[in-house]
Amino acid sequence: MMKKEWPRHSILAIAIIVTWLKTYIIYKTSFSITIDNALQEFILFINPLSWLLFVYGISLFFKSDKAKNRYILAIAVISSIVLYANVAFYRFFSDFITLPVLFQKDNFGDLGASAAESVYWTDIAYFIDVIVISLAIKFIKIKSESTAFRKGQRKAYFILSTAVMFFNLGLAEAERPQLLTRSFDREMLVKNIGMYNYHIYDVYIQSKSQAQRALADGSQLVEINNYVSSNQSEPNPEMFGLTEGRNLIVVTLESLQSFTINNDMNGETITPFLNDLTEDEDTIYFPNFYHQTGLGKTSDSEFLLENSLYPLSGGAVFFTHSGNSYNSMAESLGKNGYHTSVQHANTKSFWNRDMMYESLNIDEFLDIDSYEIGEGEAVNWGMKDIPFMEQSVEHMAKLPEPFYTRLLTLTNHHPFYLDEEDKMIDEFDSNSGTLNRYFQTARYLDESVKVLFDELKQQGLYENSVIVMYGDHYGISENHNAAMEQYLGKEITPFETAQLQKVPFFIHIPGYGEGHVDEEIGGQVDIRPTIMHLMGVETKEDIQFGGDLFSEEHEEFVVFRDGRFITKDHVYAGNTCYDSETGEEIDQTACEPYIEPAFTELEYSESIINGDLLRFYDEDNGQMILSEKELDKLEKEQQENEAIEVVPQQ
Repeated sequence: MMKKEWPRHSILAIAIIVTWLKTYIIYKTSFSITIDNALQEFILFINPLSWLLFVYGISLFFKSDKAKNRYILAIAVISSIVLYANVAFYRFFSDFITLPVLFQKDNFGDLGASAAESVYWTDIAYFIDVIVISLAIKFIKIKSESTAFRKGQRKAYFILSTAVMFFNLGLAEAERPQLLTRSFDREMLVKNIGMYNYHIYDVYIQSKSQAQRALADGSQLVEINNYVSSNQSEPNPEMFGLTEGRNLIVVTLESLQSFTINNDMNGETITPFLNDLTEDEDTIYFPNFYHQTGLGKTSDSEFLLENSLYPLSGGAVFFTHSGNSYNSMAESLGKNGYHTSVQHANTKSFWNRDMMYESLNIDEFLDIDSYEIGEGEAVNWGMKDIPFMEQSVEHMAKLPEPFYTRLLTLTNHHPFYLDEEDKMIDEFDSNSGTLNRYFQTARYLDESVKVLFDELKQQGLYENSVIVMYGDHYGISENHNAAMEQYLGKEITPFETAQLQKVPFFIHIPGYGEGHVDEEIGGQVDIRPTIMHLMGVETKEDIQFGGDLFSEEHEEFVVFRDGRFITKDHVYAGNTCYDSETGEEIDQTACEPYIEPAFTELEYSESIINGDLLRFYDEDNGQMILSEKELDKLEKEQQENEAIEVVPQQ
């Protein structure tokens, strides 16, 4: 190789080709990107090329070969880091990195165990292009008489790069119309415009969202309020106020998915106490209940519960918009005489909770400093659930009544490690250590819930309380589908993946006596109106996207953060429509009436958050707070039959 002389720009050509092929191979081997036809496969194949032609092509402006080669190698290293970071992130989150995630640096230390679990020594292969380019620079001999690119040749080169980009975008738009208006579907963006272009587009989207607040005005909320008002459901009179005046205890069941309920693993019961609750005379259990979280995971579930708004598509609201105005469940209950609190045995700044809880008007945050963690009681995330429950009930005994308190559990969290003395069942026997350990920590979580009930009874708090429990998000990502197929005994299709987003939802009312399994289809966005109505608090003036699960008018329509959705008859996942009963693919037209409403709800919710629009709304009387200028603008835009009650800004 040293004897043969290569053309002047051989290193550039090698860098482009090797990085291009490596990226495509990683698409196919490290991400679960759904390909439905040959055109989608071709788009996936070519989509890295335009960016690589452009960014590597900048080396043509360097005069010395040494500077050019250093630049090419630096780009190879940076692109490999970007690609590999997404691979490691995807292994746990089944999603791609967004700009706001990179600024959640306060969480990185606490997330260390999960991150380490997603990194393997064989991952050096993701940097194969860096190795190949380095060897090429070292051993390839360039012809000494080779000439540099002339100005006209450089121009032609970048015209080619631009042409490839527009060719890619044209094919993508033909395959997926309005692609760039649906930024919540990151898999679709990566599949069509490529990983590198996706990150450039993400910077644009995030910059745009930051500008929205400064440019927002109250008139933007009018259309949203009309939509929400027209979709409000009347409370069930038999359930409204059923638990009024009782203490409200809401338990977040960390990473617990519904496939563990009333199920076993190698003959061992996974959740015996929760199983009993599904048949308890004082418990209403919802088996068709789905999480709707995004990248914010547990914090997103809290956001959904408190506000009945969808989380953001590109980051955690707790980080990006903690200074917004919200109309939280805690604030509403506080106005009705409740003392509100959250109990979580972790650092107060984790997921920026200390700042966000102030915006949610939560009276008290009992963080890790409020707990005494004895020997053997700590886990990577803070405190084990059983001693956490014991001490949390001790806190409750000191709270003024009535109180609303939320408990955030920790032990059943990825990577699901548990001390030997806490293991109550054996591991599973798949090729996934994550899934194998998951059953043990889920069993421990179940035991901690039993301890909670026992402690409440001992403290005399049980009878006058209502206990709500819900799973916050998935625990087993799509990266472990092969192991899940072994456990479930069936293929994990996009339909089954959607079904695996079910999380348990329990409402336990001591003395109720009419407990049952409620088959209503719902999601976390429905928790707030359901609980508020149980507590006797009206929500008809609130801007919320969920509905009361007990209402006869409740619409069985669950929208996931990535645009998938569930209805009574259909499941829309992987851009495919399925029959909800059989799981069989059906004609796309069956799902089409719901695609636009799903997109509309996500867009409206995102607008509320990015524009901080609730600052223009008085939730006490359901009136807009508009300036005179905004009133004039509104009067011009609205038709006579679209009048809305407004109040001028003082």
